[in-house]
Parts: sequence; C-alpha cells; structure tokens
Amino acid sequence: MKILVADDHELFLKGLEFILRDFLPEAELVFAKNYQELFNEIGRAADFDLILTDLAMPGANWNEAISRIHAALPETPIIILSAVFDKEIVHKTIEQGAAGYIPKTSPNAVILSAINLVLSGGVYIPPELLSDTLRNEFDVLKQVEKITEDQNVEENLKILTPRQIDVLGLISKGYSNKQIAYELGLTEGTVKLHVTAILKLLKVYNRTAAVIEAARLGLIKKND
Repeated sequence: MKILVADDHELFLKGLEFILRDFLPEAELVFAKNYQELFNEIGRAADFDLILTDLAMPGANWNEAISRIHAALPETPIIILSAVFDKEIVHKTIEQGAAGYIPKTSPNAVILSAINLVLSGGVYIPPELLSDTLRNEFDVLKQVEKITEDQNVEENLKILTPRQIDVLGLISKGYSNKQIAYELGLTEGTVKLHVTAILKLLKVYNRTAAVIEAARLGLIKKND
C-alpha cells in the first residue's frame, strides 16, 4: 500500500506519520508540505492507494487543488484532514471527489477508523459537519448510526434498501465505485455512501467480506 500525506504543519505531519506507521506498518508513506509538492508527487507516480491532505496549504487554492488531484487520480480516495469546520466547504470537497473529511481535533481511533472505512470503499463525514443538504443525501447513514452493537445482521437486513442490493450485486462482479455509479445512474459519492451503509449493516470491514456475507444470506447469487 502506498499513501501520500500532505500537510504544511510539520508537527501534525510527524504525528500523522507516527499513527500511520503504527496502524499500517507495511505501507509506503510519501510526504508533501504544500500543494505544489503534492502535485509533483502525483505527477511522478499514479500508484497511490490513498491521499491524506490538509485543506489550506500554500501552493494552490484548496477548491482547485482537490479537483485537480481527483482529476489526476480518479480511482484514488482522498481524505481531507483539516482544522476548518465549515459545512459548505465539507459539502464542496465531497462534490469534488473527496471520500472523507476528518477534523484535526479527532482522536487517533477516529482517524484510523475513518481511514479504514475509506479504504473499504466508503466515505467518512463527521455527523456534526453535515449540512442540511448533505443530511438529505446521508439519510441512509443516519439510519445505520442508530443500529446497536447487539443488533444482529438479520435485523439489519430490514434496513438494507433495494438500491444497496443492486450495489452489492455489482460489487460481487468486481465493479469499481465509478463503474457502479455509471451502471446505476448514480453519482460516485452516492455509491460510496451505499458501500459505507452496506459494510455497517452486514457487520463486515471490506468489500470481499460483504460479498461473502451477502451470498450467505441469499441477498445475491454466489455466481454474481
């Protein structure tokens, strides 16, 4: 796994490096201290599995920078790590292709959980940063948040929507989020939300496990 980490605050960058090396000891970490260095890195290599970046950094306007990163590496998930708590900015970054938005004040456990979710094909947005518009789009996630730990998978199936079963079927065929979005006439962001919900509802941590569990439950055919 190869991760590009960008932040113009050296102390935070070092702290993030420590967290990542502990959580993903086998990962190759590449660092950038501003947007220009980040652009240089993605210009040299396109094999990054994840990009973790601050929002406000020297070298470019964040609005243009996120769009440029996503355009250059459309299949690479981008997580924003920022001290900015602005709902409109959160909404804008997701529209531009970001797969997660983590406040810098988040505990290490939250940061790691968010990274794991995004690497599994989901999207992470702190509930307190959801705008009214985003809340309409994230209704399914709000439902999932209400699920208790002792609630079994069979009970969770009552919440699973027909659209999510469609998504599951395409995941089982090896479709990427982008391909699923095209096939079902959805935005890529909406597909990520459905994947997030599916993982939580089936109580699994990655797409492969979701397919296995879905087949066991008869939600999809084993030869899908």
